Amino acid sequence: MANTSSAKKAARQMITRTARNKSRRTRLKSTVRGVEEAIASGDKAAAAAALKAVEPVLVRTAQKGVIHKKTASRKVSRLAARVKSMA
Repeated sequence: MANTSSAKKAARQMITRTARNKSRRTRLKSTVRGVEEAIASGDKAAAAAALKAVEPVLVRTAQKGVIHKKTASRKVSRLAARVKSMA
């Protein structure tokens, strides 16, 4: 348990940040899942629209430090390649 006032404040801030990051990570996973489901269904137009929606979410999540910048870039690239290769 935190003893000093600064440690207590740091603990409060950590709880707030954890909740915020959890929310961002959940939104990220949901949007990525939307693209993957559109790809699985075979609907190229829906997959392209979902990809257009997920790209800014990935970049924003990386900017906030929830995921690494290169991880976001890699995910966008791989999803885009999968959408592009759809028949």
